[in-house]
Amino acid sequence: MLDQVKKHVDRSDEIERLLADPAVASDPLRSAALLRERASLAKWVAPWRELDSVRKQKADAHAMLQGESDPELRKMAQAEIEALDAREGPLLKRLEEMLLDTDEESSRNVIIEIRPGVGGEEAALFASELLRMYMKYAERRGWKVDLMDTQVTDLGGLKYGSLSVEGEDVYKYLRYESGTHRVQRVPATEASGRVHTSTATVAVMPQAEDVDVEINPADLQVDTFSAGGPGGQHVNKTQSAVRITHLPTGVVVACQTQRSQIQNRKLALQWLRARLYERQQEEKARRRRDLRRSQIGTGDRSEKIRTYNFHDNRITDHRITFSVHNLAGFLEGDLDLMIGKLLEVEREEKLKKLARS
Repeated sequence: MLDQVKKHVDRSDEIERLLADPAVASDPLRSAALLRERASLAKWVAPWRELDSVRKQKADAHAMLQGESDPELRKMAQAEIEALDAREGPLLKRLEEMLLDTDEESSRNVIIEIRPGVGGEEAALFASELLRMYMKYAERRGWKVDLMDTQVTDLGGLKYGSLSVEGEDVYKYLRYESGTHRVQRVPATEASGRVHTSTATVAVMPQAEDVDVEINPADLQVDTFSAGGPGGQHVNKTQSAVRITHLPTGVVVACQTQRSQIQNRKLALQWLRARLYERQQEEKARRRRDLRRSQIGTGDRSEKIRTYNFHDNRITDHRITFSVHNLAGFLEGDLDLMIGKLLEVEREEKLKKLARS
């Protein structure tokens, strides 16, 4: 357990050395990324330093206890060891709690992709509700949201949607949303009142910093085009939409929701970097399968992670067999109870793993 904490502290020390390097200081993008990383690691430094100090003092006290023959000095050394033990226990517990509640990616911003699955137009309408739900949830938590790309159907459903979410611990709370979401309800277009089952798929990808993924501008093909959809003459007549192709990998991203070509380009680059980071992590770690495939799946009902049942006013997460009976509120972004339970279950699993190790 403490090896992971020491890695965080060593990385914090390394960042301090890098920030003192004039070559790094002259690179605003890299400096900003390192400063953000240092801020995310800061919480580990003080408790680790205190624990390290306590353990060194304990070692000195034990050496005194073993090497002293004077009863009074031995008594003092023993008392000091007991006092240091009383400090060490809470510090270890605190670090353990911190490890259970976080990992190296939990503080990252995310990009969410949503697509309709099985169910035709009803699936597209459900996908649009999920997009709105995540935007509402982000609003409740005070996060910043940027729509990156949306394609809608004639009835207002969502053919495809992507958004960027930025804020504190975004990936920590949204990582559980990846997978197939199923809805059971009577569609507005269903005259006979028959319940339909449809699906939509959600993929949540952690955003990468500039230092995580280096992109050579020469590897990019950037195209601009007129944005479609609502927005009046500006969107339809200006070349504000941006499509970026990463030539070495063939990854393509497009952003057309912002009025400014510069802003669309910025968001598209964030999206591209997230996808390349995802590929990089897969190749480097080998502990993940194809992340987007495992998150999105095929949209088949059998792959569901959660069911939204309108008749029973119930949302059930099948991974933890937990239900919330507040469907209207849930779709308005009130996800705290469900996500809190998912966090709790994950924490319990980590505790079991620590106990076995």
